[in-house]
Amino acid sequence: MAITTEPAAPTTETPPSTETPRQSAVPATPETSAPPDPQAKPDAAPSKSDAPAKEPKDGWQLNSPLVLTMVLLVVVLAQGPIRQALSAPVMQSWMTVFVAVVVQALPFLVLGVLLSAGIAVFVPATFFARALPKNPVLAVPIAGMAGAILPGCECASVPVAGALVRRGVTPAAAIAFLLSAPAINPIVLTATAVAFPRNPEMVLARFAGSLLVACVMGWLWTRLGRTDWLRLAAHEPHEGETKGAAFWGSVRHDVMQAGGFLVLGAMSAATLKAVAPASWLRTAADNPVVAILALSILAVLLSICSEADAFVAASLTQFSLTAKLAFLVVGPMIDLKLFAMQAGTFGRGFALRFAPATFVLAIAGAVVTGAVLL
Repeated sequence: MAITTEPAAPTTETPPSTETPRQSAVPATPETSAPPDPQAKPDAAPSKSDAPAKEPKDGWQLNSPLVLTMVLLVVVLAQGPIRQALSAPVMQSWMTVFVAVVVQALPFLVLGVLLSAGIAVFVPATFFARALPKNPVLAVPIAGMAGAILPGCECASVPVAGALVRRGVTPAAAIAFLLSAPAINPIVLTATAVAFPRNPEMVLARFAGSLLVACVMGWLWTRLGRTDWLRLAAHEPHEGETKGAAFWGSVRHDVMQAGGFLVLGAMSAATLKAVAPASWLRTAADNPVVAILALSILAVLLSICSEADAFVAASLTQFSLTAKLAFLVVGPMIDLKLFAMQAGTFGRGFALRFAPATFVLAIAGAVVTGAVLL
């Protein structure tokens, strides 16, 4: 028995012999600072737990591809009820207006985004300081006349105006460009002349009325506007990137932002178009004052692209030319999709102040211009 227990003793003693070097190695480092030793262990533990905690957040974070995949999956699973709902006449009218607004506006939105990215990346910041007068009163009409050069609609002017403000242009001049460009560019004036072949004075009236309202709104900003009303969306800095990478990064940013608000505005316009009865238009045309207000409100609700609104106005044969002019002046300056895009580009506070003032001044400018030229 003694022989068997004696070899057992060394076997039991070997584990403590292995533990002693481990224990001796542990205090070897904290001998100089024994108190921080218990603190070093909890510090190391959270750092290890933090690393795996971020991984599940990144793995389950909602992004555009994931949302699109989920929506497509829901559409595929519920395609039967969706087909039945879309077969209703109201939904068919809704889809027609929604697709028409998006298809009309999307090419010009992309054009405006490309111009905005080009201004932000390739145009030096000092160019606009040299091109526009330092006096805002003089810069407003020059910026308004510059809107006649760029062939784009209101969807294109919003991102371009935002890029101008970010490049140091005074907001008053950017506002004048924002309002004049969709209404007095060559494409819109040509479409107006084609839509009103028997009334060529409508082209001049639209040009004069729209430019007048754009300049007045710019001058009002110089007197009453405040810089804290503007909440421009922050663009990521492009330091260390090539100009090509910075350009496409700005394009992706603006398309995702402005495109989302365009879809929301088109959905609102389609909903109101499908719900509002057509008999209201015939009743409103009998009173001149009500006719102007009705077509002005209709321009806001329909949210038609400025390249196509002249043909819609010409089809409203029961209304007067002044009422049609109000439709053509108000529409490119403020409508549902424009309000959504302006809120996304300049901030909701700006849009809530800017939209009512623009609506009132656009009606007044159309009435004054129509009384003189029509």
